[in-house]
Amino acid sequence: MKKQNILNLIKYHVEKNENAFRNESISIARYFDSIGDDQLAEYIMGLIAESNLYTPQASDFESEFLKQLDSRGMSPLSLPLEISEDIKGIINAVNHNIGINKFLFEGLPGSGKTEAVKHVARLLDRALYYVDFDNLIDSKLGQTNKNIAGVFAEINMIPHPNKIVILFDEIDVIALDRINNNDVREMGRVTSTILRELDRLTDLNKEIVIIATTNLYSNFDKALIRRFDAVINFNKYSKEDLIEVAEYYFNSFIKNFKGISKDTRLFRKILKTATNIPYPGELKNLIKTSLAFSDVNIEYDYLRRLYNNLVGNLEQTDITRLYEQGFTVREIERLKGESKSNVSRKLIREERDNE
Repeated sequence: MKKQNILNLIKYHVEKNENAFRNESISIARYFDSIGDDQLAEYIMGLIAESNLYTPQASDFESEFLKQLDSRGMSPLSLPLEISEDIKGIINAVNHNIGINKFLFEGLPGSGKTEAVKHVARLLDRALYYVDFDNLIDSKLGQTNKNIAGVFAEINMIPHPNKIVILFDEIDVIALDRINNNDVREMGRVTSTILRELDRLTDLNKEIVIIATTNLYSNFDKALIRRFDAVINFNKYSKEDLIEVAEYYFNSFIKNFKGISKDTRLFRKILKTATNIPYPGELKNLIKTSLAFSDVNIEYDYLRRLYNNLVGNLEQTDITRLYEQGFTVREIERLKGESKSNVSRKLIREERDNE
């Protein structure tokens, strides 16, 4: 501890700056913990907690490795029923307060893992912090290991842990299979450190909630998987689930665009015609850009763009093919930008040609 720490404490006390005073006190506690005086560190943190200087909802407890994410005021999350039930199970498990507090969300990119974590924090009425891997990972040999130990030390010293959720987003950045031949030895040691710290966390802090996400579950160290109380698979979207998610985004976005005519039935039909519908993250952007890039002078231009993105090149798709895909004459008129009578004449002419 430096003289400046003492001067800062006096300065913040005189200024009645409780937030700065608290953060300086936490910094001093971390220093004593780093030199092995954990009893003094815990005593200082206890005083902070008892004096109500730390309020998790205050949105101002941040460090080099822990940053806050805002999970307030979010719209309901559109998830398949099976995943929604898993989320409800997590809420129930945490509320039972029996030490089930570590969860791994695995699934393809864009499947809603991170957004689901935000909703877990909101439903639990907890502040949400994420581990900043940009600061955590260091090119110096052994430093990443020390940083991981440091971030878990911070987590273990957080007062009121029953008011906090910690997110390790895309934890595969630092935790790959230790026996993978493509993995470097340094990252193997990092994974071993995470294993040790998660075990220690269970002993020291059973109230804080830890949620990790990964896109690379198959590369995960099996021992690390066992450290989590439950693994939630986000690869459970049926085509109908994705259509419902798409319609939810569509209804949310279209009200912000003037001069665009809403046609939910044709919107759904395009999605049903698509062979592959992307997962929610990509799907959300696709719908938003189809609306945003549409010509303001063509009321159904967004549907043409949606068809081009999901089904195929509309310019190269003839009217008969659209009719075979199940689109009505009126719907083809809107997609092709041609009059109803013109579409009907072309269909009749093509039928005659085929006879």
